[in-house]
This record gives sequence, structure tokens and C-alpha cells, in this order.
Amino acid sequence: MIILDKATIVTAEKEAVGTVIIENGLIADVLWSDREDYDFKRHMLTQKNPDAEVWNLEGKHLMAGGIDAHVHFREPGLTHKADMVTESKAAVAGGVTTVFDMPNTRPATITPEALKGKMELAEGRALTKTAFHIGATNDNTDMICTLVREGDPANGIKAEDIPGVKVFMGSSTGNMLVDQGASLDRLFAIKEKPVLVHCEDEDTIKANLAAAVEKYGDDIPFTEHEHIRSRRACIKSSIKALEMAIKHGTKLVLCHISTKEEIEMARAAKTNNPSITAETSCNYLWFSNEDYSRMGSLVKCNPAVKTPGDREALRNALAEGLIDTIGSDHAPHLLSEKEGSYKDAPSGLPSIQQSLPVLLTIAYQEEIPLGRIASAFSEKAAELYGLNRGKVEKGYEADLVVFDYDKEFTVKAEDQYSKCGWTPYEGVTLRGVIETVFIDGNVVLKDGRI
Repeated sequence: MIILDKATIVTAEKEAVGTVIIENGLIADVLWSDREDYDFKRHMLTQKNPDAEVWNLEGKHLMAGGIDAHVHFREPGLTHKADMVTESKAAVAGGVTTVFDMPNTRPATITPEALKGKMELAEGRALTKTAFHIGATNDNTDMICTLVREGDPANGIKAEDIPGVKVFMGSSTGNMLVDQGASLDRLFAIKEKPVLVHCEDEDTIKANLAAAVEKYGDDIPFTEHEHIRSRRACIKSSIKALEMAIKHGTKLVLCHISTKEEIEMARAAKTNNPSITAETSCNYLWFSNEDYSRMGSLVKCNPAVKTPGDREALRNALAEGLIDTIGSDHAPHLLSEKEGSYKDAPSGLPSIQQSLPVLLTIAYQEEIPLGRIASAFSEKAAELYGLNRGKVEKGYEADLVVFDYDKEFTVKAEDQYSKCGWTPYEGVTLRGVIETVFIDGNVVLKDGRI
């Protein structure tokens, strides 16, 4: 038994001092200090369990470990950038205890055999609880529909092994574009799993890129990224996805929302389909187009970060509860790859190690209740994917993060666990030093180190 005593416990519904009891990897009970019998129960707990390991967490905050359903850990096929060992360490250091990896690896996770291969690679190596989305193409919809309902016994895959179906409605790293109407209709009709969509209109992007090449030749400045991967491209594709989700009643996850227009579209669409989930990344809550001239390729991601006004709208949506979940879109590339020209430098940012501290810093800046962070960081995802993790409640798996909300730190490249060895947040001062992380009741990070 482990007793986490006198912590300030944060849940979506409550923030108060309390005590969490861990036993056999589960949360055996949660005692809240606002109950009259709190001190009596704490006393009896230690009397009856003299061998229990007691942690005095007075002055510290405790939340459920993060559930990040949107990561790119690059294994297999791209392990020069990252792998499941290094990136799961980075996740834990960022307060994330469960991750769902995206399918655009090499080979792409678009067959049961590829899915089985990734599951085997994670076994005994990934520090986090890890699962893998199946990727859609124009040609594999029949297989996906069977897989999410029945699994694939021949490959030892159960339907519950698959968290969701990823659909790229705009091409990104991996080129898994799904653009045929019949294929999209079949995918959006899936009821068993969430359907996660990357929304950028391909024709709009191609036209914008051609115009940039005509104007700049091979010397396109990175400040053009937001105009090439434009807000119009995002909005046009998101309209299509939301309309189809309303038509089919899809459990849609609108991934990495980057514009204020998409926020309002999601708000309206939810009135017709409450199963729609609005996701954004910390990158869109932190960076803006003002950073392109300073950071260049280091802030190049798809979709592009937009204006300070968009960032403000996203922060307001987080505070309001319209943003349901946070997905880091952690996408490592080597610095040497990022040093190329605009057309050569790949899109994607390594960011998962800053996940919780960025959210805590934004909460402090914007006076957002920490309960909203707990909801978006873990609780909503736990509900969406049907997990017995992600909540500080009796009976849930003891995936927990302890942090000092009053402490600040400066992000340094040498402290990063990601194999790529850099972060766009380098030099930024953040709030909320993560001290301890538990997964299944086991300590996997202590005093800030794996």
C-alpha cells in the first residue's frame, strides 16, 4: 500500500486537499479533507496498515496522468528520429502516462499485420501504456470496418486493442490521404470507435504552394507556411468532416484545431452531434505566426500555427470547456532535417515533454481553473476511449502525476528525453515542476528523473 497524503488533488469536478491510497496498482480510495471524518480516516488507515509507504505531499498537486491520443513515436521505420523507448520517457517526463500512436510510420499501420508488429515492438519497451490507431486509406475501409468490430484473431488482435481510426483528409507526413467520397462515407459510418481526422483541404494547399513557388522560387520563407497550409484549407476540410459526422452520428475527433472559425464550427456541430470531440495541441495554445520569423522551421507543423487571435480563441475555448482533449501531436524530426529549405524541412514538433507544464502555465496566465486542465489532459479522453485510467477515483488504475504548481523552470535541450534532442520550447520558462509519476501504482519518475 502507498498512501499519498495531504496532496491538493485536482479533478474536473473538484480541487481540494486529500489523500489517495494505492493498492495492487489501483486507487483503493480517495479521502477528501472537506469531510468531517478525514483526519479520523487517515489515522485509522495508518494504524491498520503500519507497513504502508506514506508520502507527505503537503503543498504539492496531484492529478491523473495524461492520456495523449495523438503522438508520432516514429517506430517502425523512422527510428533515427525517435523510438518507443525514448519518446515514452519524454511522455512520462511531461506527465503523460497513456499514449495512442498515429499510423504514419514505415510501414504505415494500415493492415492487421502492421498493427501486430507495432504492438510487439511496444511490449516491454514503452514506459507508458501504449496503443495504436489503425490508419485509413482509400482502399482498406472493408478491412477497418471488420477489424474494429471483430478484431483479427489470426494476428492475435482484439477489437478493444484498437483505440481509434485515423483519417488524413489532408496529406501530411506519411502521405495517407483519404479523398474518395465512398471511402469517407464508410469510415464516418463506423460506430464502434472514434474516428480521428486531420483536416486540411488538399487542393487549396496545392494551389497555395504553387503560388508561393511562382513568387519565391526555391527560397520560400517560413513565414509563408500559414498561407500555404492556410486557414481556408483547414476550415474547408473541417466543414466537410463535421457535416459528415452530423450525417452519420460519428464519434468524430477533430484533431489539432488551429483556428477560431473551427472552434465556432465545432460548437455549432456539437448541438447536432454531442459525440464530436474538439482536440487541440499545446503548440496552438502557445505559438503564433509571430514566431515564424524567429524560429523558422522549428515551429513548422501541420496544420500551421495561426494568429495571436486564433491562439486567444483556443485558450478561451479551453477555459470554457469547448476544447475537450489535448493531443500533443508530438512529431520528432532531427535538427539536421529541420535545417533544410522550406520545401525540404519536414513539418512536426517534438513537444510531449512540455505537455502538462505548458497547460499549467497557460492556466496560470489565463486564470483557468486547474479542473479544466484535468478534464482536457486526461478525464475526457478516458471517457471517449473507455479507459479505466485518467481519473483520480476509487477503482481506477493508479496512473498519477505529482507536481509543484508554484515552481518555475526553464526548458533546456539537454534535459530532453526525445531522441531528436531538441524542443521548440527551449529557453521558455514554464510553471509546474513534475516531481513524481506513477503508472499502475509503480513509480516511473521521481524527483523529475526517469
